[in-house]
Amino acid sequence: MAMGVAAKHSWISVADYLEGEKIAEVRHEYVNGEVFAMVGTTKAHNRIALNLALLLRNGLAGKPCRVYMENIKVYIKTAFEERFYYPDLHVECRPFTDNSYYSERPKLIIEVLSDSTERDDRSDKFYAYRRLASLEEYVLVAQDEQKVEVYRRSDGWDATVYGPEDSVRLGSVGAELALAAIYA
Repeated sequence: MAMGVAAKHSWISVADYLEGEKIAEVRHEYVNGEVFAMVGTTKAHNRIALNLALLLRNGLAGKPCRVYMENIKVYIKTAFEERFYYPDLHVECRPFTDNSYYSERPKLIIEVLSDSTERDDRSDKFYAYRRLASLEEYVLVAQDEQKVEVYRRSDGWDATVYGPEDSVRLGSVGAELALAAIYA
């Protein structure tokens, strides 16, 4: 899989996965009992994610929402599957998940695209994230050009694409972010 290499080929329980992640030196994502090691990021990826986190944190000051960066997981559970992903950023608003290590009700998820993760971010992860009843917007941010795609539940998950001169409207959290600031 593009998201990483399977750490084990045998099934692992959610409880064992969560305990292992507390002490792991490398982050892993969990998909239905399989665990996948995460790949590293570039400096450009890191700068863009940090800019987004700061812009969102400042824009959400005083609102009942919290911004989380790449080390906090999002938990997706349905009747048929369980997954834990580490999005680059996500925003959870009240009521907050009653767990210190993951969120269950994000309103907004942002992934900064890279060559190694873009396919999964656009397919498997997007498909899984849409199962979260709380999710209102899913954002994909290019790191090699000034381009942001926003997928909104209210628009049937069709994309709105923003370019260099635009500001990204994030209705889920009431924020507007200039692309120039995202890519500063």
